[in-house]
Amino acid sequence: MLYLTADRFSVFVPFGVIGYTRRPARLSLNVPELTIVTRASFYRYLWFCIRLAASFAYRPIPLPQNPTYIASEDVTIIVPTIDAGEEFKEAAHSWLVGDPKEIIIITEEKMLGSLQDLANSVDPNRIRVLTVPFANKRLQMSHGIRHTTSDIIVFADDDAIWPPTMLPHILACFEDQKIGGVGTSQRVQAVGSKMTVWEVLAAFRLSIRNVEIAASTHIDGGVPCLSGRTAAYRTVILKDPDFIHGFTHDYWLGKYQLNSGDDKFLTRWMVSHGWNTYIQCSKETELLSTMKPNWRFLKQVLRWTRNTWRSDLRSLFMERHIWARHPYCAYTMVDKLFNPLSLLVGPCLVMYLCAKSTRDSHDGGYHLPWWNIILSYMFWLTCTRTIKLLPHLWHAPRHILYVPAFIAFGYYFAIMKIYALFTLHETGWGTRAGIGNPADALLAMADKQTTTTEVGEKVLASRNGRRGEYDPEMGVHDRRIHYF
Repeated sequence: MLYLTADRFSVFVPFGVIGYTRRPARLSLNVPELTIVTRASFYRYLWFCIRLAASFAYRPIPLPQNPTYIASEDVTIIVPTIDAGEEFKEAAHSWLVGDPKEIIIITEEKMLGSLQDLANSVDPNRIRVLTVPFANKRLQMSHGIRHTTSDIIVFADDDAIWPPTMLPHILACFEDQKIGGVGTSQRVQAVGSKMTVWEVLAAFRLSIRNVEIAASTHIDGGVPCLSGRTAAYRTVILKDPDFIHGFTHDYWLGKYQLNSGDDKFLTRWMVSHGWNTYIQCSKETELLSTMKPNWRFLKQVLRWTRNTWRSDLRSLFMERHIWARHPYCAYTMVDKLFNPLSLLVGPCLVMYLCAKSTRDSHDGGYHLPWWNIILSYMFWLTCTRTIKLLPHLWHAPRHILYVPAFIAFGYYFAIMKIYALFTLHETGWGTRAGIGNPADALLAMADKQTTTTEVGEKVLASRNGRRGEYDPEMGVHDRRIHYF
């Protein structure tokens, strides 16, 4: 965020496109001459306009006349959870409207009773509850994958509320056999009767994200992340043993095992293995999701930010497939790497000019008083951020009162992002108690495999007179869980 230096302006104009410079006296002319200077802010405004235009040009994939995939035959919804409450009932009812083949809930063993009761209260015939020894999202997801028999898997958060048209429009994308993963647009639903400031901030972020992913999908088909709140994949991709192993043995720097960031891993896997992705941004596929209605939202953002750093650095500099397949998407990732620094330049420059304004302009001081600089800068920020939030404000104009909070949050987020960069070794969930250590969870699953195998062998030996033979009636072989 740079400034104009001409003293003919009565206010501080941090536009950064046209710069007026005064020739030094020794170079003769003492009148301002207009010089066009390409500034960083002009670059950012230009790309914002490109994103906006691309998002308007974007079109979702329409429903086919003769669909290949039918939800009742081809879709399993997998929901990893440990603390689903009453909001799960509303979400589950919205999923069942789409008539999926099955819903699989995966939780930790100690939560089986309460989750089973919750599932039975919704639909005991189409909702199954499975368990793992420890709460570990990736382990829960992989357990659900192993128990899936349909062609399409849809991962969903336990509070993601779908429109009735969600599944048909998601399945429409899979008519293209090159598409391996599909995401959706999102909107925030208030936990209470009215949104808190934290929920409004989350809603602002999601509205900006909806524009960005629609633009990226339209420009080159890429997307930084298929959000885990709801995303669909071809089962054949996820059943690959290499995927299962990599997904559950994902380490940062080779020694910090990751639990969160599952959606980032899935998106990178699509890119690195030659599959296309698509985002269905439309009212027919816009889910509702709750956010933390208090300061804990900041802990969510910190976890997401660490996941973004780790995943984007891998995509850009380690795996590098994205440069050839989705160059625009790669550009957006690079842009976000430097965004904290570019954002913090603005207030630093304002403070510098305020200090400079205390000196007389003839002695090298700035020609405007400090209060003029600050007020002009705040007015400029309010106008530009309001324009950026217009897609959200169009539907919720009363939220314009929260624009100043969004500006303050933007600077806090810039500092948080730098902090996150230096704490990427911290892989905890942050907002949920009871999330198991990944290594402990894997060990427990290995122990469970051994126990299950031993029990199965004893049953088979007693039924068949010899150890280890498969019994088709008991189906013990089918029930053994081969984890790793």
